[in-house]
Amino acid sequence: MEEKELLKEAVKAREFAYVPYSGFKVGAALVTKDGQIFHGCNIENAAYSVTNCAERTALFKAYSEGVTKFETLVVTADTEGPVAPCGACRQVISELCDPEMEVILTNIKGDIQRTTVKDLLPGAFSPKDLK
Repeated sequence: MEEKELLKEAVKAREFAYVPYSGFKVGAALVTKDGQIFHGCNIENAAYSVTNCAERTALFKAYSEGVTKFETLVVTADTEGPVAPCGACRQVISELCDPEMEVILTNIKGDIQRTTVKDLLPGAFSPKDLK
């Protein structure tokens, strides 16, 4: 799938965000190795700590369907520059995705920053740390 189409998929996912408190909509499009797309949006809650971000929503949807091999993650929001995942999302991304997987950070204006999972969270806590 072309990058332009991937960005549109993330913007489309953003429209389903439930953000009655912040008004800050985020969308994510997670592309699997076989070309499926899992959409995610942020879903807020009055008890703020149980809010779920777009990136985690997309990843959890894919994993809950038994899909665990990913190609690219695109994240978008209405921000000045490309939106960055929060720390919790970076940790989940580093746990569930290949370190070399491409992550495209963008905004609805079309600014783009390309990175990888390993560059999002250097020194991530991993399953190896539990041994």
